[in-house]
Amino acid sequence: MTRLSRALRGLGTALAALLTVTAVSTTARATPEPKAPEDFVALRTVDPTIIQEMRYFTPHNFVGERIDGYQQPLCILTRPAAEALHKAQAKLLKQGYSLKVYDCYRPQRAVDHFVRWAEDLDDQAMKSEFYPNVDKTRLFADGYIAEKSGHSRGSTMDLTIVRLPAKPTRPYHPGETLVPCYAPQDQRFPDNSVDMGTGFDCFDTLAHTLDPRIQGTQRANRLLLKSTLEGLGFVNLAEEWWHYTYKPEPYPDTYFDFPVSWKSLSGKH
Repeated sequence: MTRLSRALRGLGTALAALLTVTAVSTTARATPEPKAPEDFVALRTVDPTIIQEMRYFTPHNFVGERIDGYQQPLCILTRPAAEALHKAQAKLLKQGYSLKVYDCYRPQRAVDHFVRWAEDLDDQAMKSEFYPNVDKTRLFADGYIAEKSGHSRGSTMDLTIVRLPAKPTRPYHPGETLVPCYAPQDQRFPDNSVDMGTGFDCFDTLAHTLDPRIQGTQRANRLLLKSTLEGLGFVNLAEEWWHYTYKPEPYPDTYFDFPVSWKSLSGKH
């Protein structure tokens, strides 16, 4: 083989290697996002009257920034859960109320974001509102943060009740003065929901649904939500007045990671 032939052969080999790396890189970038199973739906296609205030699409949450995986402010649920919520809404509308959801399906990447935040003990920007009495080192041990969430299975939602006609909730402004989530309703961040005794995502025992310190109108409001939903197959998480799961779950052992977006439901809306 001549010196020129060897040189050309070496150049060809290098070029082939470069093309292979480029192809692999392009393929990696083009990997499509996972899609939702066919029986996942956008809640608004089942009941457009239910108010949606998707907190993890906004910076007004215990992390203080939009959470990974929330590409649009959209409530996604399994169809059985969404249809059961529709029935609950029909009952509440007759009484002058509406449901309002804060969170529905939650991708695993969002849960991973929570875990990273919980492990960063230096980031306590939202402590004054969401966990004023809880040391951040205790978030895992006390059950406020976990590596898996029932929300990722698609039949769990966080919600409240709003008296109609609904007043708009003012936007949260990052950097504004924070008030403890258990402060009196007229002092904590304004929410157009009825008074539940604490705000949403309040890391405090006062958020336990039946905490005996919550009485009067606040307790009645929690029990209205509880009785309405439990009569339709929902189960409350005792530590969070806002947290309900529709049973039986279509996917009791599967934790999905498709993004919260219309594209995840492509062709089904």
